[in-house]
Amino acid sequence: MLRPKGKKQERVKLSKESVQKAKKIFSYLKPYKAYFLLGWLFLVISSSAGLLFPYLLGQLLGGELPAGTTNPSNQELMEGINLDNINSVALLLLVLLIIQSVSSFFRVIIFTQVTEKTMRDIRKDAFDKLIYMPMDFFNKNKVGELTSRIAADITLIQDTLRTTVAELFRQIIIIVGSIVFITIVSWRLALIMLATVPVMALIAVVFGRFIRKLSKKAQDHSATSNSIIEESLMGITNVKTFTNELFMIAKYRKSIETIKSLNIKSGNWRGVFISFIIMCLFGAIIFIIWQGLHMTVGPDATLDRGDFFAFVMFTVFMGASIGSIPDLYASMQKAIGSTEHLMNIIAEETEEQIHKGKSKDPIHGDVAFEKVSFYYPQRKDIMVLDELSFSAKRGEKIALVGASGAGKSTIASLLQRFYSPTLGSYTIDGKSVQDFDLSYLRENMALVPQEVILFSGTIKENILFGKQGATDEEVETAAKKANAFDFIKSFPEGFDTQVGDRGIQLSGGQKQRIAIARAILKDPTILILDEATSALDAESESLVQEALDRLMENRTSFIIAHRLSTIRKANTILVMEHGKVVEQGTHEELISKENGVYANLNKLQIN
Repeated sequence: MLRPKGKKQERVKLSKESVQKAKKIFSYLKPYKAYFLLGWLFLVISSSAGLLFPYLLGQLLGGELPAGTTNPSNQELMEGINLDNINSVALLLLVLLIIQSVSSFFRVIIFTQVTEKTMRDIRKDAFDKLIYMPMDFFNKNKVGELTSRIAADITLIQDTLRTTVAELFRQIIIIVGSIVFITIVSWRLALIMLATVPVMALIAVVFGRFIRKLSKKAQDHSATSNSIIEESLMGITNVKTFTNELFMIAKYRKSIETIKSLNIKSGNWRGVFISFIIMCLFGAIIFIIWQGLHMTVGPDATLDRGDFFAFVMFTVFMGASIGSIPDLYASMQKAIGSTEHLMNIIAEETEEQIHKGKSKDPIHGDVAFEKVSFYYPQRKDIMVLDELSFSAKRGEKIALVGASGAGKSTIASLLQRFYSPTLGSYTIDGKSVQDFDLSYLRENMALVPQEVILFSGTIKENILFGKQGATDEEVETAAKKANAFDFIKSFPEGFDTQVGDRGIQLSGGQKQRIAIARAILKDPTILILDEATSALDAESESLVQEALDRLMENRTSFIIAHRLSTIRKANTILVMEHGKVVEQGTHEELISKENGVYANLNKLQIN
């Protein structure tokens, strides 16, 4: 019983805060405030000019009848037409058309420019935020959903700022102006019309909230379906290897079926609502026309024919505007939901805001962990590191060995400050790592992972990822040291060879050597090798290991390895179990321990 109640309260809270969060988008309009206000001026001019059309059309249609005529014939109607009046009204209508078309043109141009500049700024800020988010943020959010927010939500906000807001404002001007005019012309007829407006407005609010909930659910499921596509395509090798194509298809179909159902449900309710509004609206118009005609004829006529026709025109215009309000309102609600998503991202604290160290003192490479304990924020019940202590002097090679889940990769994450220790201290050159500027700290580190991720582009661009602005000579030197130069030159386009999505055009060994070239070009003080050779064949491993040996020269290196043959030259080997160091020493010292953990691992690999 408690769980559903909590969920309900969360939804109410979000609903109350959503408008406040949506208002933050106006801060992005401030740099273009003057230009944007000019667009609103043109909108007011265009809308105000539009209000004169019903009145002038009414005057154009209403002719002056001969005195004493109560039931005019067609001939009498024609005789009552004032041609001078027709020409004057037609000329005024033409002038209004020109004013409205010119003001509408400038309004659209200005709103488009302001919207596009605003969207550019929001996209920039949203991506800037994402790229600097702490790693825990990406543990909580799926990449597909984040991509959807940047793409789909911004597109929805874009349409709202460019057209929906202006259209909603224009319709409101027409409705308010029409109410003022019909009240002046005939308060009796005005009361009949106004009796329907509050009811429809109330229904619009209620239905708008309901439709908003359905639309937001559809958006959330759409983001989920996008993540299924992305995960399937990113892991297409696994999908095909395990012949799970049908499973992924079924998973995606289930997701899009939910989206379809929600959108159809939303559309059905909107259809019912709009149909109800139209029925009431045009029923009222018919009744008003019938009542108004009685007020324009006979000896007790109280309404001028021209004013009556203008009244009818205003009624039709107002009815059309009211009929469009629900759709515009629903679009605004969708935009508020999308804005809420984006503002949530932009409001998140980045790594730079969380880690406020400023020191940029030279880093020599002395690293020490003192009773470091750590658990991941999403798994507080599992202690990954338990009072771990070790130290590394400048230029030393520290190897980390142990079964999966022992905490080796977590140490690599802590070294790069992807996370902070839950307890204990981590120092570099005797100074708390928290005192260092985060970007400066990582500039002095490099990682060569087991699964190398290359970015779409050329080989040269991927090597330059280690040091933007490096010369061609520096890139070639790094490639030679990484044993990558020969295979790169064997390609027809050399360093300009496209690597494909995630480096799919290259073999595992080639990708590893490009990653090593990238690290060499960066010239780090502290190096982290995360099982860099574990997935390679013997020939590739030999070339990569030779390149790694060059890379580790005169650097403090942390080597995470399963193959013990690759760490025999390490100064210190840390054997880990359940987040603790159970053995420590050189290769020779550890294999000499009878029934030692390392010695047993070594025997298993030799055999």
